[in-house]
Amino acid sequence: MLLSVDRQAPKLWRKIYTEALIEISLLGENWKLILAGLVFQYIHGLAAHGVHYLHRPGATLQDVGFFLLPELGQDKFYMSETLFAFIFGSFILWTFHPFVFQSKRIYTVLIWCRIFAYLVVSQCLRIVTFYSTQLPGPNYHCREGSKLARLPPPESFLEVLLINFPQGVVYGCGDLIFSSHMIFTLVFVRTYQKYGTRRCIKQFAWLLAVVQSLLIIASRKHYTVDIVVAWYTVNLVAFYVDWKLPG
Repeated sequence: MLLSVDRQAPKLWRKIYTEALIEISLLGENWKLILAGLVFQYIHGLAAHGVHYLHRPGATLQDVGFFLLPELGQDKFYMSETLFAFIFGSFILWTFHPFVFQSKRIYTVLIWCRIFAYLVVSQCLRIVTFYSTQLPGPNYHCREGSKLARLPPPESFLEVLLINFPQGVVYGCGDLIFSSHMIFTLVFVRTYQKYGTRRCIKQFAWLLAVVQSLLIIASRKHYTVDIVVAWYTVNLVAFYVDWKLPG
């Protein structure tokens, strides 16, 4: 048994080394796209933080999801975040699986170029949407009476650029339509649907996306409309990107 492991180890390292050379070459050709995608994640975060200054708390809007799903409460706030972290982490690990496993259908650099294309287009639409109309946030820290529901005018431009990290990221308000968590979730699930090889994992991933949607609503982090709009917008964006950039 130990001898078999010892023999496999050199093969694994050769596989990693060979794959790394290929990916470095692809990164050299596509680094501008990867960098642009990463920079836009900051721009999206900056826009989401900026709309918090415009947020005005008020009565929670009537919502069919709130009527149908019981409220989880603040003590179960972690449930949707835990599931999202699992989806996020699992997908990232999968995109790097060609470095280890022999069976591959993707190149890590190229798959992330496509992922960033999905994300950037979806996030541009999201920014336009939540700046067009600011709804009173249903989340606990965005409700009337919470000290975090409204932000005082920034004391400096640097305060805005730093996004009040990490509190500004965790306790944002106003960036509702449509859900950023669902953008990432659906982009990851659709990407695996397109390039993944395991049918059972594809079905399980879609199930997780549905569960994630329900948990977000039950946690009162978003209105149902934020989730519904995310489902059809992200899928239409992915369809459009795949049509323009076949591969």
